[in-house]
Parts: sequence; C-alpha cells; structure tokens
Amino acid sequence: MGTKRSLLVDEKGLPLAIVISGANTHDIKLLEETLDHIVMQRPDLDEEHPQNLCLDAGYTGSREAVEQRNYIPHIRPRGEEKKALEHNPDFRARRWVVEVTHSFFNRFRKLLVRYEKKAANYMALLQFACAVIVWRKLICVHR
Repeated sequence: MGTKRSLLVDEKGLPLAIVISGANTHDIKLLEETLDHIVMQRPDLDEEHPQNLCLDAGYTGSREAVEQRNYIPHIRPRGEEKKALEHNPDFRARRWVVEVTHSFFNRFRKLLVRYEKKAANYMALLQFACAVIVWRKLICVHR
C-alpha cells in the first residue's frame, strides 16, 4: 500500500501541516488540502510581514489557489535556482528546507514503510514524528 505525504513547513523547517493520500496522487492535487490543514493559527496579515509560499515548477498552475489563501506565491521555474547559485555563491534555495524535513521523517524507520491499515493510525504516527522534529529543533535553539 503506497502512501504519499504532502508537507508544509516554515522557513526553519518546522512542520506546519501534513496530509496523506495514495501514492499515485500528484502533489498539486494535495496543495489546497495541505494549506487548509495548518495546525496553528496564522498571524494577521500586514504589509511589513507578508506571508510567502515558495513552490517548485510543478505548482505553476496553482497560483490562484495560493493567492486565495492570502499567501504571496513564489513559484520558481526549473533551473532558475541553479543559475542564481552560479551568479551568487551565497544564494540559498528556500524550498530545500522541505526536503530536509522529509529527510527527518525518513529517519523514523517506522514511517519508511507503511504497515498500518488504517490511515488514522498512520497519520497519528506522522503527527507524533512532527512533534519530535519540532521538539528536537527547539532543543537546538535553546542550547
């Protein structure tokens, strides 16, 4: 039984929302559901602190859905980050934060292969992993 998880993280890599679906579901179909399942209250919108959402080229057609949820979409075409890195060696790709968080999930061996029949049980394990990831990052901040 293949499972895909869609993940929304903040700029530090802390998980804010997670959604599961079948492995054959494309990422763009999970975008709206993922944005709607944020587990914390979003701060009020103001011009000094806009809320940005960085996406890769696979989400090109989803600009309206992102703007409806009061985010400023930053959808980068393929290869643009590589060109920016060539011109500026200090450039840091923002969306790689998500990949690092996925790597943190893969360190939980129980989550690598889904053996749970019920989606609710698997989601509980994912939420527990999110809590552990947040806890570990907070410990590093306070040391």
